Amino acid sequence: MTKADFLRADFPEAQVVDGDMNGPSRFFNRELSWLGFNWRVLEEAENPRIPLLERVRFLSISATNLDEFYTVRVAGLRELAHNGNTTPSMDGLTPEEQLALIDENTRNLLARQQKVFTDLHAEMAREKISILKREDLSDEDRVFLKDVFFRQVFPVLSPLAIDPAHPFPFLPNEGFALALELERSKDKRALRALLPVPAQVDRYIACPSEDGHRFLPLEELLMDNLDGLFPGYKVKGSCAFRILRDSDLEVEDEAEDLVREFEVALKRRRRGEVVSMRVSAGAPKGLRNLIMGELHVSENEVVEIDGVIGMADISELVLDARPDLLWPPFAPRVPERVQDHDGDMFAAIRKKDMLLHHPYETFDMVVRFLKQAARDPDVVAIKQTLYRTSKKSPIVEALCEAAEDGKSVTALVELKARFDEAANIRQSRRLERAGAHVVYGFLDLKTHAKISTVVRREGDELVTYTHYGTGNYHPITARIYTDLSFFTCDAALGRDATKVFNYLSGYVQPDDLENLAISPITLKPRLLEMIAAEADHARAGKPAEIWAKMNSLIESDVIDALYEASQAGVKINLVIRGICGLRPGVKGLSDNIRVKSIVGRFLEHSRIVCFGNGHGLPAKKSRVFFSSADWMSRNLNRRVETLVEVNNNTVKAQIVSQIMAANLADVAQSWIMGPDGVFERADIEEGTFAFNCHRFFMENPSLSGRGSAGASDVPQLTHTED
Repeated sequence: MTKADFLRADFPEAQVVDGDMNGPSRFFNRELSWLGFNWRVLEEAENPRIPLLERVRFLSISATNLDEFYTVRVAGLRELAHNGNTTPSMDGLTPEEQLALIDENTRNLLARQQKVFTDLHAEMAREKISILKREDLSDEDRVFLKDVFFRQVFPVLSPLAIDPAHPFPFLPNEGFALALELERSKDKRALRALLPVPAQVDRYIACPSEDGHRFLPLEELLMDNLDGLFPGYKVKGSCAFRILRDSDLEVEDEAEDLVREFEVALKRRRRGEVVSMRVSAGAPKGLRNLIMGELHVSENEVVEIDGVIGMADISELVLDARPDLLWPPFAPRVPERVQDHDGDMFAAIRKKDMLLHHPYETFDMVVRFLKQAARDPDVVAIKQTLYRTSKKSPIVEALCEAAEDGKSVTALVELKARFDEAANIRQSRRLERAGAHVVYGFLDLKTHAKISTVVRREGDELVTYTHYGTGNYHPITARIYTDLSFFTCDAALGRDATKVFNYLSGYVQPDDLENLAISPITLKPRLLEMIAAEADHARAGKPAEIWAKMNSLIESDVIDALYEASQAGVKINLVIRGICGLRPGVKGLSDNIRVKSIVGRFLEHSRIVCFGNGHGLPAKKSRVFFSSADWMSRNLNRRVETLVEVNNNTVKAQIVSQIMAANLADVAQSWIMGPDGVFERADIEEGTFAFNCHRFFMENPSLSGRGSAGASDVPQLTHTED
């Protein structure tokens, strides 16, 4: 039995690790842990079990992830280091020490991305998907591309001379440009120029092909048409480069108008300092030095790239026209219970609580819940949190429709959702025009909780229908993020949700929450209390187990509580997709803790924690929670988050014996974390069955969404093979 099967395999023997496990060494560095996650994403691009173009997508994702990491995390560390800050992180490293380790790791990662792309390119060529260079073009290609150039590219180009009369231009974050050394033919006069590569045009230009697909990179098209941009000049030298700027936002704490402050801050972001520059290998020294000097970039912030600059753009090569090279199509299910009630969400929820598991059950049910509420004459009020949502959000449309129909609509719009601030400002303006009450929560706390309430008049009573989620109200990301959607008309959960909304709009701390814990007030204390209680059960000789699943675990108090529980004898299984600052399997510290990461077709995003409660797991008397919060300081101390306890037996069975059990049993997509913080892919013998939790969920409906399902109807953990 493979050690990746946490459901059945015994805990491995703990290891002795160098360092003082009572000091900072008991933690693993957050930034290096994140880079480790991105290595796992990149290695999926090398996984032969995955369809070819999906591997291209994984490579693109690893590049996009790395860009965001630099514009936010590295930018912040860089600012601390430049200001002389030597305060260590929880693992004992100063900002400068972290930057040095990040730089070494990143250079290796970027080099590996190029190797992976070279290998994928060769495989794509065998599948008749070609990426051309200028020298590969035929006369017919050039005639076609000349037309493309002048019709689709030339109008948006801005060639820029660089001389005393033309200062170095501003390039935005992720700006990509060609730098040119030119010589005028008639008098040999030198000219230096920049040619920004327009982001508004596809990076890969499709060329005519009788058999297959052929693409020319946009920068190659530009280089092939320089005579039309700089007539009378010859190219003497050139290079390509791309920059990343500091994209962190600084918002004045005392801003009188929060919305206006964010609009100003967004404009300021565009001019953030350059934190990294990628330049093509072999760039002319004079050009390279000019660019570095003008952008105020030091040598250690420059990475030479022998290959593709801006690897994120290869996502354009994931072709819908080649379904044979993509994941098999998958259509999310409509829950049987909703179908049993002819699509009536309120009737389905009245029957009993319902937990949907996205993307396996369609997110359209959440949209339907709000659309039905907007059009139902018996609905009197809707309240909704919005952290991230799509540009043309059907949820915002439903809220606007309800407000225009005279219903009381309150929308909590979080303006501090990183990189979505501009979209959220637009949504808030739209909601206000429709007549909704728009509130922005706290200046010093992000509202990350996912709550929606609908108050409906039924006879002489007002009944509150509540939705609690682990993911954003975003129909597009809900197709690839695994998340939970819990629907209930339980009165206590409705009262709790209303109290939270009153807290967000009126700043009055809620008292006596009945079934809910929220950060920054009670969520962290509740977690610590539950972990400590499990340790007490172990000391009393009772079965003691904790199963938890989340994106990131980095909060030091929670990690120390888990260490203490492990030392008391609690068996702790953790599924952590990304960052993990806890060191599992260290002798005397975390003997009874093991950690896995699942990276596969869908992005693991749900947050769940299960406590054996003196009965082990799975058990009917266990305590089961789902949450909007990862176990990070920001989530537990600086955000408004929810932790919802599940009391419905069918939903508990679904979470423990179906969702968590399948994650723990997964082998096909699992990586096991060692005491040194390094994750290793699970060993899978050729020709053996490797359980894949994503495939299991695609083939088995969620327990509480089935029309007649009960807590005893949990499906066997298996699935079909290819």
